[in-house]
Amino acid sequence: MAHSRERDSSPSGPLAGPLAQSRRFGWWSLLCWLALGLALESLHGFKVGWYLEVVNEGRRLQLTLAHSHGVLLALINLVFACSMQREAGPPALLARAGKCLRWSAVAMPLGFLGGGVLAVGADPGLPIVLVPIGGLLLFAGVLFAARAASASAT
Repeated sequence: MAHSRERDSSPSGPLAGPLAQSRRFGWWSLLCWLALGLALESLHGFKVGWYLEVVNEGRRLQLTLAHSHGVLLALINLVFACSMQREAGPPALLARAGKCLRWSAVAMPLGFLGGGVLAVGADPGLPIVLVPIGGLLLFAGVLFAARAASASAT
């Protein structure tokens, strides 16, 4: 029995690498940060003092920010991979955009996570310094992606 194959619409050539990396990274990252969300819900459900006590409000905020930023940045990586799939922008710009977006999705949520786990009272722990680095990487990644999209539209 003959079996028909659907045509693979994924890009080939220089675009395949950065977009495939962003797509894989986005799905695995989403899974990890959703797992953190489930863990935080469990801490809340079991009324764990380390998480819920008033003196740990800063910790709870940092951990919530880690979860929300991690999920959002994972989704941004997936949107990047999908939206650029049919674009023929400069491969170098797409590669830079993908790399910046992936590193921002590591640095920013890990900064919040480390800041929350290592919090002392209301003050976040030292890993919080990763948050502005992640923010700059996110800005650069979006700028490179916008430039690549604009170059392909012309």
